[in-house]
Parts: sequence; structure tokens; C-alpha cells
Amino acid sequence: MALPIYASTGERIWYYTFRVICALIFIFLITPILIIIPLSFNAQPYFSITEGMLRLDPEAYSLRWYADIFRNGMAAPDATEGWWADMWANAQWVRAMKNSFVIGFFATLLATGFGTLAAIGLSRSEMPYRGLIMSILISPMIVPLVITAAGMFYFYSQIGLSQTKFGVILAHAALGTPFVIITVTATLVGFDKSLVRAAASMGADPVRTFFKIQMPLILPGVISGGLFAFITSFDEVVAVLFLASPEDRTIPRQMFSGIREQISPTILAVATILVIISIGLLTMVEILRRRSERMRGLTPS
Repeated sequence: MALPIYASTGERIWYYTFRVICALIFIFLITPILIIIPLSFNAQPYFSITEGMLRLDPEAYSLRWYADIFRNGMAAPDATEGWWADMWANAQWVRAMKNSFVIGFFATLLATGFGTLAAIGLSRSEMPYRGLIMSILISPMIVPLVITAAGMFYFYSQIGLSQTKFGVILAHAALGTPFVIITVTATLVGFDKSLVRAAASMGADPVRTFFKIQMPLILPGVISGGLFAFITSFDEVVAVLFLASPEDRTIPRQMFSGIREQISPTILAVATILVIISIGLLTMVEILRRRSERMRGLTPS
């Protein structure tokens, strides 16, 4: 919003001061993330920017740590035959990536399905104790994660799901469901409920009404919630520490182990890739948010 020509001196000072404050906050938040990008190209095995990097010396930069993502753990990293199967089966970071995507995918499916159904139920005016139920459903966002993970470990150990991939998927689904509920609930606020009554008056049953009327209109919110659930699963490490077996290490778990056991800039290379993935997912969320606003007749902000 532009500053009006009739603004007073105090309003002009605050106008520019406010923007300076916002810029400083943005720099404070983004700098720790951006600093890892040049560090991941460091030719030396250090977590610091060398003098050669400051001089922009090409020899000070290298892709060795990105190559190490695919080579670390291979039985024969320099072999010319069978290297693909060796990498796919034995490379530690590749195995962690596979686990992260598999666990994240299925956890997102469960969280999106359960969260969407819960949000639709909570949006109905005849739903009793809506506030209490909502508080219980979003409690994984409020309760400290280590407490939630410890409780899951005890419960899953009793039913044989501890140290299994399915147990990690269920844990991540429980942690991602609150994000889906909140996102879909916010989308349902602008939903015209008269459309549901109109469909019912024309003979449509609740299931048909949901898939033909409600779902197309709230789909951007559902997808946004699913993306948040996927990011939550992809970034989660505490529950994995409690519940995952050594074969089910995810990327955050592998990074945690790498920091403890062997500090290597490979972690920075992986972190850079995760930042790019996160930026892509958040861009999709923003596109879907704008699409949802347009579908509801609002001007995207």
C-alpha cells in the first residue's frame, strides 16, 4: 500500500520504519537458511567459508559433497558396472531418501483422509462438543513432541508396531492430521452450505454430494493440508528416533546421526536439497491458496 500524499511527518516516519523492521526480521530468519547453500559447495571438509571461497576462487568450490550423497555407503563406489544397483541398495543417503518419501507419502494419505473427514464433521453446526473435540485432535501440535513420541513408543511396543515402518507411518500421520484439520476447516469457513442443501433437495445422497459438490470446492485446502502433512513427516526426527528401526532411517534421522558420528559437509548438501524441496512445496501451497480465494470470489492477497 502506497503512502498517501496527505500523510503527516509521523506517519511517513512510521511507514519507512515499519518496512525497515520487517526487512531486518526477514534477514534474521532467512540468513541461517541461505548460509548453508555456499557452505555445501566448499571443497574443504569444513563447516566454514574459506578464504578461497571469499575470493571466489573456482578451486575452492566443489560438488564433491553432492556426489557423496550417492556414493557414501556403496560397496564399490568407483566401479563402472553395477554402480546403479549398488547405489540404490547400499548408499546411506539414498536409502534414507527412499524411506522419507515412502513414509511421507503414505502418512500424507492417511493424514489427509482422516483430517478432511474430521474437518467436515467439525464444520457441522449440529456437532456436539466441537471445541473439545477440536482441542483433542490438534493436541499433537501443542504437546511437546518428545512426550508424544514417548507415548507412541510405549503404546506401539504393546501392539508390535514399534521398530516397524508401518508404525512410523502411523506416527507421522497422527502428527500431520492437525495441519490438515486446520487448513480444511479454514477452507470450509467460506463454503456455501446452501449448495449441500440444494443437492439434497434434488435427491443426491451425502456421499454423492461430498464428491460432486464439496470436494471440488475445498480441494485446494485439502491439497494444502496434505502438503503441510508431507512437510511435517519429511522433517520429523523425534518420533523416528523412538520408533524406527535402523533400516528405516529417514533423512532427518540420517542427518542427526551424521552430526553425532561423522561431521561432514554432505549434511549441508542434503540440507540445501531439502530447502529447495521445501521452497517448491510452499510455492505450491501459495498457488493453491490463491486459487482457493479466486474460487470463493475473493481477490488473492
